[in-house]
Amino acid sequence: MSGAAHLAAVDLGASSGRVMLARVEPGRLELAQAHRFGNEPVRVAGTLHWDVLALYRGVLDGLRAAGPVASIGIDTWAVDYGLLDATGALLGNPVHYRDGRTDGVGDRVAERLGRQRLYATTGVQHLPFNTLYQLAAAAGTPQLDLAHRLLLIPDLIAYWLTGEIGAESTNASTTQLYDLRRRAWATDLMVDAGIRPELFAPLREPGTRIGPVRPELGLPGEPAVVAVGSHDTASAVVGVPAQGEHFAYISCGTWSLVGVELAAPVLSEASRRANFTNESGVDGTIRYLRNVMGLWPLQESLRTWGTDDLATLLRHAAREPAFRSVVDLDDPVFLPPGDLPARIADACRRTGEPVPDTPAATVRCILDSLALAHRRAVRQAQLLAGRHVDAVHVVGGGARNELLCQLTADACGLPVLAGPVEATALGNVLVQARALGVVGGDLPALRAVLRGTQRIVRYEPRGAETAWRAADRRLGREDRGCG
Repeated sequence: MSGAAHLAAVDLGASSGRVMLARVEPGRLELAQAHRFGNEPVRVAGTLHWDVLALYRGVLDGLRAAGPVASIGIDTWAVDYGLLDATGALLGNPVHYRDGRTDGVGDRVAERLGRQRLYATTGVQHLPFNTLYQLAAAAGTPQLDLAHRLLLIPDLIAYWLTGEIGAESTNASTTQLYDLRRRAWATDLMVDAGIRPELFAPLREPGTRIGPVRPELGLPGEPAVVAVGSHDTASAVVGVPAQGEHFAYISCGTWSLVGVELAAPVLSEASRRANFTNESGVDGTIRYLRNVMGLWPLQESLRTWGTDDLATLLRHAAREPAFRSVVDLDDPVFLPPGDLPARIADACRRTGEPVPDTPAATVRCILDSLALAHRRAVRQAQLLAGRHVDAVHVVGGGARNELLCQLTADACGLPVLAGPVEATALGNVLVQARALGVVGGDLPALRAVLRGTQRIVRYEPRGAETAWRAADRRLGREDRGCG
């Protein structure tokens, strides 16, 4: 294909979904929102589920609103899955990773299978909601016993659109059931965990044409579905407008994914103990990163307060004293939905920190604490990977948050380059465009398109390094440099 192409990026996040329409041609990339819809989990009989049928309806509505396109790419969050029976029917709504069914399961499974073995095989950090642990929690349930196939969420949407079964590799690599060095499902690990390997679909790489959209859906243009980096972070990292290899990235939304891009995984014992993950990226790269509790506490606080006036809160928070209160955002107490301001206050009481007494003080506590978490992860990534970085790229919704971007630059002692906000959708459409022959080249060539078309804001570090080091010590963290 030559000339311009219209492409659709389906981007499903933890709180909302969007269908983005892109016009791509050599040296030009324009992106507009065709449709946005909510993603509200539903609790049924004590279990928290994704309303995946409502999401699928939102996807179809968005694709119809986008008009004729040449192709569609789908990215979503990781680890969660739908189960299909032998006829291809969905066996119930997928369970949400924030559901409590995995409480305590991960530690028991990791001890039984061996933590070192798990990390040496999969390279995945220990998180309580990893797919491996979700399946262990579901063992013996009628749904799992009846299941013929397991599809991660983007693969499930692609199946409903095309009728084709498959598992895209960047998302497969997050499951803790994927052999990172062999780039294949870790079937021996599955068997030892009591999981049937035949549940898992054949793997496919980003850029693979999955198939045409089912005619009965009546979508305009008869588009094809193309596999992209279907884990949203994989697409977001493609959308980082970096030059060269000496950069760190923070894909900042509900979660902050903080790391560096490598050619090979880091599977050392030090890396395992630091809880860093190695996930497959586009073009055989490794996303070496750590999950940090990103803007989730801020999002839940706004919901608790019943306001969406974030701009005013951020202005007031910027005038609050720095480091008055800090908390460890990696504490599992902040993971479930609920009254996050009350949990932050309780955490401060437990650790002897001043309790935030206004919404602005709570917001400043969250952002100071998040910047500290970014600092630790960026410094550890450099140390563990042996990779020096010269700048930190912040992409995703967090790139809009000027206070957070400045605090992150101050904390890391490095320039922060903020933007694009729509890095995930941009990375999604660039992989599609390359698959269609509209653009060419490797990842640096794709990123050059972004630097020429997207707005990027630079934040220079300011303030004293000693203040950040002291704040880290208050949390009981050992602050080591990276040499």
